[in-house]
Amino acid sequence: MDFTWSLFIDLGVVSIGLLIATGIRYRFRFFQRYLIPNALTAGFLILPFYNYIAPHLGVTSAHLGELVYHLLSLSFISMTLRATAPQASGGDGRIFATTIATLSQFGIQAVIGLLFTFGLMVTVMPDLFPAFGFLLPLGFVQGPGQAYAIGSGWARFGFADAGSIGLTIAAVGVVYASIGGVFLINIGIRRKWLTEEFLKNMDTSAVKSGIFPSRKRRPVGAEITTESEAIDSFTFHIALVFGVYLLAYLLLLGITTSLSQLGPLATDLAVNLWGINFIFSAVTGILVRTVMRRTGLDYAVDSKTLTRISGLSVDFMVAAAIGAISIVVVQAYLIPIIILGLLGGLAALLIVPWFCSRIFVDHQFHRTMMIFGVSTGTLPTGLALLRVIDPEFETPVASDYMYASGITFLLAIPFILAINLPAYAATTGDMRYFWAGLAVAVAYVIFVAVAFLFIAKGRAFADGKNVWMHPRKGEDPS
Repeated sequence: MDFTWSLFIDLGVVSIGLLIATGIRYRFRFFQRYLIPNALTAGFLILPFYNYIAPHLGVTSAHLGELVYHLLSLSFISMTLRATAPQASGGDGRIFATTIATLSQFGIQAVIGLLFTFGLMVTVMPDLFPAFGFLLPLGFVQGPGQAYAIGSGWARFGFADAGSIGLTIAAVGVVYASIGGVFLINIGIRRKWLTEEFLKNMDTSAVKSGIFPSRKRRPVGAEITTESEAIDSFTFHIALVFGVYLLAYLLLLGITTSLSQLGPLATDLAVNLWGINFIFSAVTGILVRTVMRRTGLDYAVDSKTLTRISGLSVDFMVAAAIGAISIVVVQAYLIPIIILGLLGGLAALLIVPWFCSRIFVDHQFHRTMMIFGVSTGTLPTGLALLRVIDPEFETPVASDYMYASGITFLLAIPFILAINLPAYAATTGDMRYFWAGLAVAVAYVIFVAVAFLFIAKGRAFADGKNVWMHPRKGEDPS
């Protein structure tokens, strides 16, 4: 009988990578000392398999990009369906500050990417696709799903490899986010950017090895909300998540179908919207959660179980994103990808801690790790880094980001519309399209700078020479 095995082969390979990585973390002190996430190690383990061994077995990494794309949306849904803690004073301010922190890297990385592209075009690579630089914010800030979907759309402009290169840059971003994130975590621990309470919780053998001792009482990871005779509780929650994902798909399908009837510009927007499917998934999750709460059905939903589902999505997503790197494509654009990744990564590594320690007044380091992760390696990477210091998402950082994603989407619409402008420069030969795209990116940088001054007020340039600003007297960093 002819059955399709590709999905389960990919899941099996990633699973084996995660199991081996867990054993490595448990046995080797290097991985314990630097708190290297198992998903990152797993990704590097399966990377050579997919590039050098799997093709001889008739297996390719082609579907890993799709797996990453869907897992991103599932992680959003799992997080937004969770019950949220009552918002403390200033909750709306935290959410807007999270939006501004996220948008800062949209503009900065777009400017870096487009200027770098122009430099190559006028020197050693005159035939380089003008929109190449936009793959930096697409891959780093928006993620592999978006970079792959939007990049693939550039094939009609003559850039056939854009989808694969976008996925590669996104995977490079995940690597940079993981390595840079681990570096920031260790710097934060040494310099006490974390509160003593969190430092004490992290200084345990379970945190370092990644596995709880056999004789230690283990924490409860989920609560049962259904009778197993009727339906298993985990089955119920999985069904809820996938059901919401179907609703999100139908919502996005309706929106994009309607847009496609309005002309070429609206059609371009419709294509790009599929690249940010995770936003519509988050919005749908919030709407479903609201309906369940108002109808009194939310009591059947266990937030801890949803956290486990989100954690599963994060771990598989990070490992798959690294494993999906195509070394063949990387070789063709090796130098531009390396330089572009270094420039974008260094900008995030230097700017995000400086920015977040001043725009936020609580959980600064947690928010820094979240924003750094989503600025270089997408939401799952941000959640993976956050989990190192907040394993159960007890802080409001993750939920604040989920709610901020809706505002971020609305404010990012001009950015999404501008993504194809440099591509038109390739087909028309008119570089004014390229400069228009760059102007939009610069406008975002200016908007973020003004908003930063408005939110941070006196903190904006306090202790400005240092990358990190410690909380002032009277402020609660926890």
